[in-house]
Amino acid sequence: MSCRATVTGMAPMTAPDVRRQIAEAARVVVKVGSSSLTLSAGGLDVGRIDALVDQIAARRQAGHQVVLVSSGAIATGFPTLGLARRPRDLATQQAAASVGQGILVAQYTRAFARHGLTVGQVLLTADDVIRRTHYRNAQRTLFRLLDLGIVPIVNENDTVATDEIRFGDNDRLAALVAHVVQADALVLLSDVDGLYDGPPTRAGATLITDISGPGDLDGVRIGGTGASGVGLGGMTTKVEAASIANAAGIPVLLTSAERVDAALARAEVGTVFHPTGRRTSSRLLWLAHATAPQGRLVLDDGAVTAVIQRRKSLLPAGITAIEGTFTAGDPVDLMDQNGNTVARGLVNFDAQELPGLLGRSTRELAKELGPAYEREVVHRDDLVVLSG
Repeated sequence: MSCRATVTGMAPMTAPDVRRQIAEAARVVVKVGSSSLTLSAGGLDVGRIDALVDQIAARRQAGHQVVLVSSGAIATGFPTLGLARRPRDLATQQAAASVGQGILVAQYTRAFARHGLTVGQVLLTADDVIRRTHYRNAQRTLFRLLDLGIVPIVNENDTVATDEIRFGDNDRLAALVAHVVQADALVLLSDVDGLYDGPPTRAGATLITDISGPGDLDGVRIGGTGASGVGLGGMTTKVEAASIANAAGIPVLLTSAERVDAALARAEVGTVFHPTGRRTSSRLLWLAHATAPQGRLVLDDGAVTAVIQRRKSLLPAGITAIEGTFTAGDPVDLMDQNGNTVARGLVNFDAQELPGLLGRSTRELAKELGPAYEREVVHRDDLVVLSG
């Protein structure tokens, strides 16, 4: 398995520093959206595929590793089904993805073969980043492909996925993949050349070239989707993806696919997002950003202090209420008395077990119910702080 150095500390970086880091990144994840690959009526634009591949191949030939996260399966497939526009119902979306994914990978295979490069398809669903064993399997596969000199092409498995199709694009997936493969940079390619302080079509809208932290986004109106109508991702998902990657110490460049040559060669275009955190364990990033909480535990003030400030495990004595239906091993949100989410963790008990344990010490519970109950509700190794 490949092994990469972790970030153990971080000094403030200037915008030129960040752009240089992206341009020199030994391993980079490139994400491209449907609107950058397909025609307005659906179906692949072969010329755009070739242009993108030419630049990725140049990066590879310069000695860098590249993982490509590519949308486009549904947008590629729906015209083949005889449909005039992207379908809205889930079953037809899945059918379009089934047809389109094969066409998409065939075109990538052809385009990369022109440069003597082989591609490997990796299809992921939410389970592959939510369920720990799936996550590790995906990581091993991606590492091995890179070791073998293959260009991994990652996409959501839209044929069986549900939430991904309904709610978004591959932006968050790309950020998580960047962490999974321990990438040195993430490049997000769209049909817009960067982040603007308002709708890019509005007169006077200004390109924001540098985001050093969340405060730089204060007052910036973020939203909307691409103009093509064949994709689902908007600027909001791209900013969220940048935030996820930045929190793991990964710099991000956002620009248009038309400027991919400058993006991959010099990183002197678009908007750069500075790293804001350190590279942490895959487990904690997975827990914070790739899990859907199945319930909520409300904590008293003492438990909040123990979890947030002292980084302690959550014991039943500090829980005042539970919400939702969950089983042992599910992710749950930990809430303070004001309803704020302060942490997320993997719970050790089913929802129906907990009511009788609340407010009681583990010693008392073990004496009454047996040694199996002398354990944490959420262990500190399975817990990530979200605020505080």
